[in-house]
Amino acid sequence: MKTKFDVAVIGAGAAGMMCAAEAGKRGKSVLLIDHYHKLGEKIRISGGGRCNFTNIHTRPETFLSNNPHFCRSALARYTPQDFIKLIDQHGIKWHEKTLGQLFCDDSAVLIINMLKTECDRAKVETHMSCVVNSVSREKDGFSVKTAHGDFSAAALVIATGGLAVPKIGATPFGYKIAEQFGLKIVPPRAALVPLSFDPEALAQYGDLSGLSLDAEVSCHNGSFREALLLTHRGLSGPAILQVSSYWQNGSAKEPIHINVLPDPAVVDWLTEQRSSRLQFNNLLSERLPRRFAQQWCEAHRLTLPAIQLSDKAFAGALADLQDWQVKPSGTLGYNKAEVTLGGVDTHALSSKTMQANDVPGMYFIGEVVDVTGHLGGFNFQWAWSSGFAAGQAI
Repeated sequence: MKTKFDVAVIGAGAAGMMCAAEAGKRGKSVLLIDHYHKLGEKIRISGGGRCNFTNIHTRPETFLSNNPHFCRSALARYTPQDFIKLIDQHGIKWHEKTLGQLFCDDSAVLIINMLKTECDRAKVETHMSCVVNSVSREKDGFSVKTAHGDFSAAALVIATGGLAVPKIGATPFGYKIAEQFGLKIVPPRAALVPLSFDPEALAQYGDLSGLSLDAEVSCHNGSFREALLLTHRGLSGPAILQVSSYWQNGSAKEPIHINVLPDPAVVDWLTEQRSSRLQFNNLLSERLPRRFAQQWCEAHRLTLPAIQLSDKAFAGALADLQDWQVKPSGTLGYNKAEVTLGGVDTHALSSKTMQANDVPGMYFIGEVVDVTGHLGGFNFQWAWSSGFAAGQAI
């Protein structure tokens, strides 16, 4: 005997809980299922445990997708201000950090508790540690067979996320369900992820692990000025995580371009030191970390005093510092990635409702969809916006 619901939501993360609560508020009977044993675990570990829950600068241009206009409708109908209003109602204190990023003053668990409270108020029935064995279409909806029994629902929402952070339960389940029902998948890749050096670059810079630089990093049409961190395997830090999505989205043979002199005043100062008798690496050390300046100059064979460099060599050195080209050998993979690039092809979905065009009653929301935000709260905002859109439409 199947237990019947109006809506079954598979995936109890940010998008899934948001959708379940919204559908429940509208009087729908809602089942929320997840194979993992904890609600919203990715929320809990995000932002250093304080959850970067949105970004006030959210706009369509801060997302990547093969269908770049798809996210516009959902983002316009549920904005960062709407989510802020919700957490204010629950008395959660928050603050703004750099670049419009909003964080909880206290623990990210407060966001999870808020979403759980919203679901409880909406009478959502939740089953955790509940493995879904199969999903099938039936006459009046969908059949969902699980470790906790068999259920049926008129509407089915897939909110299972991507492949990032497998240690907290990430699986390809959502992609498999989409393919089962004939939807195309944009090949998933690790995104917002550190990049690895090739062997030559690793030999030159691998021992600089832990060193940080203010840099502008670009690849294709993505450009970000934030911190860059050298690691024992390659490059990390916010600027690298940001640009990794663009590098991944293009040709892996393309270099990333790093400007370690993003401040024009520093370039002007170095130019004024053209006649300095200091070794060029010592001159650079007055504006860049000493170890980096030394090893960068060694790698570029700049071992003379500034005054002894030819005009061409001096100008070339400044140009190379403003366009250090690095060809990564790859990424550090899903274990180190924040999110997944790619996913369910949005051409197969309604941008207003998140419903599959050719499978009435089936919805895809959150990270499982081919919509990937920049670093800094944008992916959580997509979870809230897409979850709200589906919850309101069902």
